[in-house]
This record gives sequence, C-alpha cells and structure tokens, in this order.
Amino acid sequence: MSELSSPGGQPLIIDDAKEGIFRVHRLAYASDELFEREQREIYDHCWLLLGHESEISQPGDFKTRTIALRPIIFCRDDAGEVRAFINSCPHRGAELCHEIEGNRSIFQCMYHSWTFKNTGEVHTVRAEDGFTGGFRLEAFSLKEVPRIEIYRDFVFICFDPDAPDLVTYLGNVARYIDFLADQGGDGMEIVEGTQLYAARANWKMQMENVIDFYHTVPLHTSYFRFLEGTGTDISGGVGGASYDLGNGHSAVHFKAPWGRPVARWEARWGEAEKVRLEALRADIQARIGPERAEMVCDWDCNILVFPNLTVADVVALVVRVVNPITPDMMEITQWCLAPKGEPEEARARRLHAFNTFLGPGGFATPDDIEVFEGSQRAFGAHRELPWSDFSRGYYGEATRPEAEVQSDYEGQHRAFYREWARRINGRISDRVDLAALREAAAE
Repeated sequence: MSELSSPGGQPLIIDDAKEGIFRVHRLAYASDELFEREQREIYDHCWLLLGHESEISQPGDFKTRTIALRPIIFCRDDAGEVRAFINSCPHRGAELCHEIEGNRSIFQCMYHSWTFKNTGEVHTVRAEDGFTGGFRLEAFSLKEVPRIEIYRDFVFICFDPDAPDLVTYLGNVARYIDFLADQGGDGMEIVEGTQLYAARANWKMQMENVIDFYHTVPLHTSYFRFLEGTGTDISGGVGGASYDLGNGHSAVHFKAPWGRPVARWEARWGEAEKVRLEALRADIQARIGPERAEMVCDWDCNILVFPNLTVADVVALVVRVVNPITPDMMEITQWCLAPKGEPEEARARRLHAFNTFLGPGGFATPDDIEVFEGSQRAFGAHRELPWSDFSRGYYGEATRPEAEVQSDYEGQHRAFYREWARRINGRISDRVDLAALREAAAE
C-alpha cells in the first residue's frame, strides 16, 4: 500500500513533540481518495456501534440501520438471540426490509416474494420447483455480519472476521462506558424515538467537536445565557481534564454548573427532586461503591470511541453515531439513553434538556453544524491554507502532571488523528521545517 500525502509530497500530519506542534492537512476533509481509504481501512475493520439491546427487547423486534454505507437489519430472533444481517435479498439484491422498525418472525422480499426467518434461513421460495440442477436453497440464507458482540447492552458489529474481540478493542474506554451503564440500577434504555440529521461536512469534524472544549464558551454563548435565564448559576464555569485512552479513543470529564439527571441536583428543580436525587445517589453508592459513584453522579463526561461513536453525558445523555456518506457529507443518528424505571417527571425533564441543548433544533447542534459546513466550504482552499492546528497543550505534554491536563487541551484530538493516520497509512512527519511553516503563515 502506498503512503498517502498532500499535494507537493507533504505529510498529512505534522507531529513534532519537541516543538509542541501538531497539524492535520485539510485535504483529510476533502479528498475522495482518502474517503475511500477510510472506508476500506477503518470502517471495514473497526468495531462500530449498531444499537442498544433495549431497542429490541422482545423476540421478533427489529430495527433497520445504515452502518459503514451498508444497510443492516438489527433484530432479536424468535429464540432471543441478537443478530445483524445485511438488508439485501440474497436472490437478486433487493432491499429486504423497508420498515424502520417493527416485530416479525418472517421477512419477505417485495421483488420475488422470497421469505426468510429472523434467524436468517430461507423460509419459502415462490415456485421453487423451477430451481433445479445445482441450485441449493441453503446457499441463500441472509448474509450475517461477521462479528457481533455486546458490552453493557451496547451492541457492536465488525465486518472483519479476524478483528480483535470487542473488549480488547475498547480497552480503557470501556471504563467510561461502565460509568454510563452504572447509572441505572435496573439497566439503561434508549428512550423511544430516534433523531437523524445530516451535515454537509466531513465526518471527522463531528468527532473532533465532541472532545473540543476550547469552543464551548465562545460558540454556545446563547445556551449559557438561556441557563442563566432559567436560574442556573453558571459562575463556577466548567473545569476538568482530557484523556487519551488508546486505540484512538478518548474522554473529557468535567464538573459543570448545571444539574445532572442521574444524581446532581440544582435549585431550580425544587426540594422534592432534591430528596429523590439524594436517595438515588445513596442507592448508586451502595451498588457500585463511593469512589465509582462520584464519577457517575458528579462528573459530566464526553466520550469518543474510534472511529465514529460519541457519547455526551451532560444535561442529558446522548449517544451519537456518525455515518460518513461522502467526503463532504455525514449523517448523524442520535438517541437519548436513560435509566429504566425513571419517574415520569424526571424523564420529562431529561428529554427537555436533551432537546433544548443536544437536539438537532436545540442550542448547541445548529451552532456546531454551522461551523462544520462553513469549514467544509473553506477547505476548498486547502492549497492556499493547508493546515488545521491541534497543538493546544502539546508543548511539555510528556512531563506534565496528570492533574494539570486541562479539558480544553487537544491531546484527545492528537490521539484520534494518530490512530486515523496509522490505519490509512497516511504519512506522519516529526521532522518538518517549522521555520518555513511559520514564514508561510506570516505571508
């Protein structure tokens, strides 16, 4: 495989620890060749979130999704096993299931009326006596995704049969998934309803954004003003730290001025809710221990699972899957995750916060998408302005005490792009003429 480089033979990434310089060539957001290589070298081999077990809680339940440009049936068969099939009839390739969700034991192709069990086997073939000779019905079972594994009710798939197991792939980020799952004593569930929206921008910008705390205050000022208007005291600001968790995964955790629906009360919610949340906190402490309970109850957290899963556990808990469509188009599917058995009033408050800040029509998401799409248009000038900078907090990083790593540093971005470049075999340079770069920037 040849190395990829930018026009003029420059590397796609500059990674100079001595000088504290980390830059990504903007061609990474605009190249058809790079996009195709991402699909082959990243999406064909990494574990990708398909959904959550709570979405298909009953035998026969199914959802249809698009994952890595492939149509997928996500279902629970009649025996209760979670399965994932390519949503294409093995006979002629027609899309097999057109519904977004439902419950059925049999899927029927609209083209020639072949039917299939939710275990994948062919059920009936219309006018079967016309298929003779070497025709073998068993060869036409639905194509099952090669790998499917579940961690804390999160269902992941992988198209590479030889990939490492899911727990190995997740590595250190599994601990942060545990913090999410530990919020519900009876488990967690996807709140009914899915939000699907698109942005005319490269998928990696959404991944950068969820772990970018340098932008929060300047871009989302309107939301902070809204919070002040509702009685939230935001004078304490947001403080925390960011972490490279290996394998391209990362997390930013922080303490924020707003309440957390899991167990951090704020005054505008009233005294009755304070009593309930104190009892909930005590239950969580008894169940998982005080140290772990502090992380679950008191700390907000944004998580990136390489390549395309993000979780923001803030005023509500949003799970987002980012699907690349073209170099300059992505689709984002997101759900609200919540503890099972949550009281109706608390669930309503959670959903209000979810839609107000995190929803596609909320305060934050339109701000972010405006930046994504404007940046994508500007990347057309990558020959004149070739580099995006991710150097914040890099100089002195190797010797900096962990306690001094700030949430608005960019070590998590550097971790993402090192893994990205490693997988696509993009050139990385740690020996670059910085003087020439500075001279070019000054022109």
